[in-house]
Amino acid sequence: MRTALVTGGSRGIGLSIVKELGLNGYRVALMATRPEEEYPESTEILRKAGVDYFWFSGDISNSEDRKRVVLQALEALGTFDVLVNNAGVAPKVRADLLTMTEESFDYVIGTNTKANMFMTQAVALQMMKQPLHGDKRGTIINISSCSAEVSSVNRGEYCVSKAGISMLTKLYADRLAPEGIFVYEIRPGVIRTDMTSQVEEKYTELISQGMFPIARWGTPEDVAKAVRAFCSDDFCYTTGNYIDVDGGFHIRRL
Repeated sequence: MRTALVTGGSRGIGLSIVKELGLNGYRVALMATRPEEEYPESTEILRKAGVDYFWFSGDISNSEDRKRVVLQALEALGTFDVLVNNAGVAPKVRADLLTMTEESFDYVIGTNTKANMFMTQAVALQMMKQPLHGDKRGTIINISSCSAEVSSVNRGEYCVSKAGISMLTKLYADRLAPEGIFVYEIRPGVIRTDMTSQVEEKYTELISQGMFPIARWGTPEDVAKAVRAFCSDDFCYTTGNYIDVDGGFHIRRL
C-alpha cells in the first residue's frame, strides 16, 4: 500500500486531497495546526469514506514541529511515497502594497514558502533512502495558486509566497530527478473554501461576468483529482510541471 503525507489536511482542499488519496488506496498522514478532536466534521468525512489516516498536530511554520511530525508520520507509515505541500495562509488583513507590514509579510512567507522549502527537504531526504518502485522513489506535489502569476496588490505577500513555491517546484524537480523523485505544482484558481468565503460575493460576480471560461466556482475535489493524477505512474517522464485548476482563468483572451 502506498503512503502519503499531506500538510494542511484538516479542511478544504487538504481534506479533499486526503480523502481522494485514501479512496485510491493510500495510507495517509495528515498534518494540521490543531488536534483531531477539534475537527469532528472532517474526521467523520474520512471515517465514512473508509480512509486509512493518521492525524498529527503542529505548526507548519515551526521548525521543531515540522521535524517532529515528519518523524511521527514516518513511524506510522514506514515510507513516504507522496508528499503534498498544501498548508498555507492568507494575510490576516488585506492591505495595499504600500501599507503592507513586515509582520504580515513574514507570517505569510514563513508559512507558505519557507515551510514548504524545509518540509520538502526533510521528506525528500527520506525518499532518497527508499528503493525505486518502477521508475520513481517518490512524488512531491506543491499546491500553489493562480496568484503565483496574477497580481493582487492588496495581498502582495500572498502572491510573492506562491511565486516562491513555483520556483521551489522547479528547483526541487531539478535536484531530485536523478534520485527518481518527481515534483509538480498545482495552481488552483477560485476554489470554494473557508479562505475564499470572505470574498465570495466578489468572485461570484466575476464568474457571472464571464471572467472564467468554465463559469463556476472550483471545488476542493477538482484540486484533489489533479493531485491523484500526478501521484499515478503515468507521468514518469515529466517533472517540474504545473497544471492550472482554474476554470481556464489563465487563458489570455481578446
